[in-house]
This record gives sequence, C-alpha cells and structure tokens, in this order.
Amino acid sequence: MRSEQKTDELLSDPSILEEEELKATSPWQDGYRQLKKNNFAIAGFVIILLFILLGLFAPLLTPYGYEEQVLVDRLKPPSSDHWLGTDDVGRDIFTRIAYGARISLQVGFFAVSGALIFGTLLGIIAGYFGRWIDMLISRIFDILLAFPSILLAIAIVAILGASLQNALIAIAIINIPIFGRLVRSKVISLREEEFIMAARAQGMKNGRIIFHHILPNSLAPIIVQTTLGFGTAILEAAALGFLGLGAQPPTPEWGKMLADSRDFIQLAPWTLIAPGVSIMLVVLGFNLIGDGLRDALDPRMKN
Repeated sequence: MRSEQKTDELLSDPSILEEEELKATSPWQDGYRQLKKNNFAIAGFVIILLFILLGLFAPLLTPYGYEEQVLVDRLKPPSSDHWLGTDDVGRDIFTRIAYGARISLQVGFFAVSGALIFGTLLGIIAGYFGRWIDMLISRIFDILLAFPSILLAIAIVAILGASLQNALIAIAIINIPIFGRLVRSKVISLREEEFIMAARAQGMKNGRIIFHHILPNSLAPIIVQTTLGFGTAILEAAALGFLGLGAQPPTPEWGKMLADSRDFIQLAPWTLIAPGVSIMLVVLGFNLIGDGLRDALDPRMKN
C-alpha cells in the first residue's frame, strides 16, 4: 500500500521524481554534473585542449621546422609569414611554441605520473601500517619538504647532469612528498572507518583492503592534486629550462626560449611574450580544472 502511494506521488509531482533521481546517482556522477556547471573549469579544459591539439598537429599548422634558421629573417616582428615573429637566429616562434607544447605537456605528464605512483604508494604504506614505517616515511617526506622545491630540483639536476630527462626526474622527486602526505592523511582517516574494520573482521588480507577499499575512497583528493600538479610541474620545468638545467638547444622548450630571448626584451619583446604567455595559459588552465574538480568532488564545497 505504501509503495503504491509513493508511486502515485512520484507520478503526480515531477519535482519529487527529479529529486529521487538525483539521490540515486553516485558521487562521481554528481561530481561530473557539478563540474559541467563550472564555467571556469570548462574554460580550463578548453585551454588545455587547444594546447594539446597545437602540439599534436604542429607539423600541419606551420610550414617551418623548429630547428630551421634563416639569419636574414632574425628578430622579425609578427607578420603574415611569421605569426609570432622570429627569434635572434631567424627561427619561427609560432613553430617553436607549437612543438614546445609537446615538450611541456610531456614533462607535466611523466613527472606527475612518477610523483603520483611513488607518492601514493608510500602514503598508503605509511598511513595504513603506521608505527615505525609511518615514522620513517614521514621523516623522508619532511626532509624533502624542508628544502625549497626549486633549489632541491636544481641540486638534483646538478648531480645528474643538465638534460630534459634529468629535469623530469627532479620534478617527480620534489613532488613525491606532496602526494605522499595527502594520501597518508586520507588513509589514516579511512582505516578506522567501520567498513574497514568489518573487512578485517572477515579476514580480508591487507592488500585486498588497500586496493578494494582504501584506494578507491582516496581517489577524489588524488585526482585534484594530480591536476594541480600538472601546472606546477610545467612551471618548474620552465624554471629549470630558464636556468639552462632543462632541455638543451635546439629543443623548443618554453623556459629555454625565455632565457634565450631575455637580451632582446626591448629590441624584440615578442620573443619573450609568446613563450611567457604560453606558460601562463597552460598553468592557468590546469589550475582552473583543479579548482573545478575540488569544488565538484569535495563534499564540504557543496551546498
């Protein structure tokens, strides 16, 4: 009788039916719905998508090669032939920006992936098992965080040698404790939950508990930090490139392009504006996406 009465209410009032449908959705579906309503996050997705397409289709978008030098065209201002002008050795800046998008996005992806994998693993081990393991891993994180990140990255690259690959390794290392501490705090809050205690009481092994219960319930903050980490990694790679410790010539890396153009800031400002604005837009895009994901996935940010 009660079920029939509830069905009649749902059919008679569409607002009740819509409310019931919203209740039936999963947290991920609810987060996706909230993310679609965030115009700033959508703008961030558009910015990053444009740079991804720019990097992928760079050979089709420009007739020049990123190493091609035409000395008679050096320091030419933007024109129909060279949309963003040329640098001090006559290379087309738009071409180098397009190919540089590949470098920056690859550095962001691989550096953040390395930090994500090792940081998450160490954070889960420290948070779940606790005791001396937690103390040891936490002290390692504290040591890494005690140094300014860019100085630690410079020291690592100085030891390994100046190259894009070593810069990538350095960026991954300095971001490991950020992911590790985030995951550790989340695991500590989860391990005392009733469903975890019930799993232990049923004799479930630690590995199964971690991968089937702990990790899935820790994904939301990990996803947000991963997105924000992309922007940070790209900015750090540009800083190392500017100092000559990242990509080496003639690789079209945006930070290195800024360093090569600093002597022409008054004579040819377009040589600095293009790579500087590119770095700013990509970092802004990832930060907008990260903020949108945080608002969508964090229950405390919802009304």
